[in-house]
Amino acid sequence: MERRTIGAGALEVGAVGLGCMPMSWAYSGSRQRGDESLRAVHRALDEGSSLLDTADMYGPFTNELLVGRVLKERREDAFVSTKVGLLVGEQHIVANGRPGYVKRACDASLRRLQTDVIDLYQLHRADPEVPVEETWGAMAELVRAGKVRALGLCAVGARGGRRSGGLYDGTIRQLRRVQQVFPVSAVEAELSVWSPEALDTLLPWCEARGVGFLASMPLGNGFLTGTLTPGQGFEPDDMRARHPRFTAEMMAANQPIVVGLRRVAARHGEAVTAAQVALAWVLAQGRHVITVPGAKRERWVTENAAAAALRLTPQDLTEVAELPGAQGSWE
Repeated sequence: MERRTIGAGALEVGAVGLGCMPMSWAYSGSRQRGDESLRAVHRALDEGSSLLDTADMYGPFTNELLVGRVLKERREDAFVSTKVGLLVGEQHIVANGRPGYVKRACDASLRRLQTDVIDLYQLHRADPEVPVEETWGAMAELVRAGKVRALGLCAVGARGGRRSGGLYDGTIRQLRRVQQVFPVSAVEAELSVWSPEALDTLLPWCEARGVGFLASMPLGNGFLTGTLTPGQGFEPDDMRARHPRFTAEMMAANQPIVVGLRRVAARHGEAVTAAQVALAWVLAQGRHVITVPGAKRERWVTENAAAAALRLTPQDLTEVAELPGAQGSWE
């Protein structure tokens, strides 16, 4: 698989990574199977999808434990990214950016992941009660202690609240502040055919500074794969049950996006899928972009990894860019 770099330290990863969250969190619990997920992680590493993206809050904790079972056997094949800064309660999620907590959380993640070092440690969300410089300073101390190799920041976009001004203005302000403390190696933010907002300001900010861009939800929570049926319904614990774009009405209204992706895919051969076109489009947006589709089955991991070899033509890119915008926004 094509390799791409993250940050000034030139950390290399496969162009297509693996988002491990669906294995333990946010999607239908009845379809989460540990052994099947373990096979999916192993397949990702076999395919060159070396970046494994997790977080202590996924589960909580169970996702890191699952990834750790693979890392125990194949640490040299993997680039592990995990996150800190969010605590999960019974009915709520709160931020905690206190330096002491960050250090304890890192040690706990290292134990669950069964590794001596985390390749990329990301701040999931800044704590409004703690200056972000203090949180970032604690994370920088973990790098100096050899527990972490590089630091990243998760962007707050439309899903983090209503925008005031540009969608990612708040994230860029945070980035400017923490850059004064310790270099940012990567930013993780949503980027997909139906959520392209990061292209306006956030991705250019990263490109200008050599900061890696981890594109989360590049398949639109599964919609852009074309495998979901309008009105199919979702289990109550599935985040799509409350997602404005996954009502029966909006799924039907957004079908032209999937049709357009399939049309482009057909020009590249019968085996090429809409999902692969969606991923290839994301990868075409910049040399430091790494796409991180979530998956929990070997079949989808293999299909996603193959997208790294798909080269879209200028005509393809123009056609995808001109697809209708998504209906049913978070706003």
